[in-house]
Amino acid sequence: MPKIKINNLEVRADEGTTILQAAKEHNFKIPTLCYYPDLDIKSDCRVCVVESVGQEKLVTACSTPIYEGMEIKINSPRAQNARKAIIEMILANHDANCTACVRNTNCELQNLSDHLGIVHNRFETIYEKKPNDTSSPSLIRNHSRCIKCGRCIDACKTIQDISVLEFSGRSHEVEVGPAYHKDLADVFCTYCGQCSTVCPVGAIMEKSDVEKVWQAIDDSSKHVVVQVAPAIRVSLGEELGMQLGSIVTGKVVAALKMLGFTKVFDTNFTADLTIIEEGHELIHRLKNGGKTPLITSCCPGWVRYAEHKFPDLLENLSSCKSPQQMFGALAKTYYAQRESIDPKDIYVVSIMPCTAKKYEAIRPEMSVNGEDPDVDAVLTTRELAKMIKQIGVDFDNLREQKFDKPDEVTSGAAAIFGATGGVMEAALRTVKEVVEEKPLEKLDFDTVRGYEGIREAEVEIKGETLKVAVAHTLANAKKLAQDIRDGKSPYAFIEVMACPGGCVGGGGQPYGTTREKQRDRIHSIYQVDRLMKIRKSHDNAAVSNLYSSYLGDPSGELAHKLLHTKYTKRS
Repeated sequence: MPKIKINNLEVRADEGTTILQAAKEHNFKIPTLCYYPDLDIKSDCRVCVVESVGQEKLVTACSTPIYEGMEIKINSPRAQNARKAIIEMILANHDANCTACVRNTNCELQNLSDHLGIVHNRFETIYEKKPNDTSSPSLIRNHSRCIKCGRCIDACKTIQDISVLEFSGRSHEVEVGPAYHKDLADVFCTYCGQCSTVCPVGAIMEKSDVEKVWQAIDDSSKHVVVQVAPAIRVSLGEELGMQLGSIVTGKVVAALKMLGFTKVFDTNFTADLTIIEEGHELIHRLKNGGKTPLITSCCPGWVRYAEHKFPDLLENLSSCKSPQQMFGALAKTYYAQRESIDPKDIYVVSIMPCTAKKYEAIRPEMSVNGEDPDVDAVLTTRELAKMIKQIGVDFDNLREQKFDKPDEVTSGAAAIFGATGGVMEAALRTVKEVVEEKPLEKLDFDTVRGYEGIREAEVEIKGETLKVAVAHTLANAKKLAQDIRDGKSPYAFIEVMACPGGCVGGGGQPYGTTREKQRDRIHSIYQVDRLMKIRKSHDNAAVSNLYSSYLGDPSGELAHKLLHTKYTKRS
């Protein structure tokens, strides 16, 4: 371990470690901007420059490895002045109307400016207002706020292997966006939103439904109901200043009722329903020689990817709608009948960790009557946090409340939908027990848990070995899909989630989400499961009652009409 000096303090660090990593290990903080823990190192912005004694030029801490005897000065006058000049030049070509920005008070550029003590910019402003790209159903690109750090380009390329975004132009005319200056709606974008979570400023953000939801709540003719996805309960607290991974289920319910929603339901209820439908679909395919492997379909980013890139595999996708859309369909049929409300007066809002859910909600097939959407508005974790802040709720000190019935009754199997491998494990708990007609000896399927990009496992069901696989990120999904296309896939069942870590790492989650934060949220998700009285979807009595009183048999005529969908081959 080389011995080095940082600000005259002698320390040791692993060989090959960068200056930035070594400094962090010993509690020195070096400012960064283009650097992001889970992305490739570019050293483009030069904000992390430090002085290395004996070298004429300043060096970038994010990309320079340490060596024996190295002496580093993090905050020398040269380094400080260089950083300040870089930030001032960025600000000179940046929309500085901070109070109108979604990232106000939570902006990395704003924080750096404050840290460096920039009060007056020494450079002349050359900023020109450019039109926003609002073509996408999920995302908005604000060209005027882009600082050309390249993080979004890396996320699209490295995490998803799609490369929708790229640099174009030269010098100060350089821009970030799709090729040939096209809008997002005119290129192949899955609307996953990973670009928005890594953006240090407000250059890419979700297309907000906040005002639309406020209007619905204030409309006395509307019966406004809201559903809360599994991953929200382990991430919303973080966005509101609580400890990372805090489980805030009861506080979320209380806050939503304070916001004015008529009823607050749990998406976990329809996640249990999804498992019943998908589990029976898998059993049917295995027994009757149907198309395998069966691939999960609850991730709209993955569905859109498959429709465009692997249209020949659409028969492999489960026909089940996502839990979000199952809830919307039932809200405007079963719930409307039960409460004697005209479906047109019911306004369904979803709280989701995912920007692609906004796209899913407007898909034309996601409508029971063919006219009105089953889900009227989708709010991300970030948008809900904004609404809570707008009305001044002291979230940390809220008294917990329960979801409204029947969604008050859910299972731990539904809760783990929020983590990569969770849908697979939930399905296996039901499929194995239903097929073998006896209680499970071991409830946890540890082999499908973990953070590897692709995980495979073998499950023994009634004397037969079932091979399954789990993939998160579209780059990994592509590998499994290509194997199916090439006839090399040995699996019967595959789970795919477009976002790293699954829904806990969704594009609508708190800004600055990293692998480390995703793992903490996943840990909390499994803690929620362990604390549940019911841990298998088919043991949910409320779901069983729904079948017996309204839906009929799983995958029956009415269940198929309301809870299943179709896919479209797209160019």
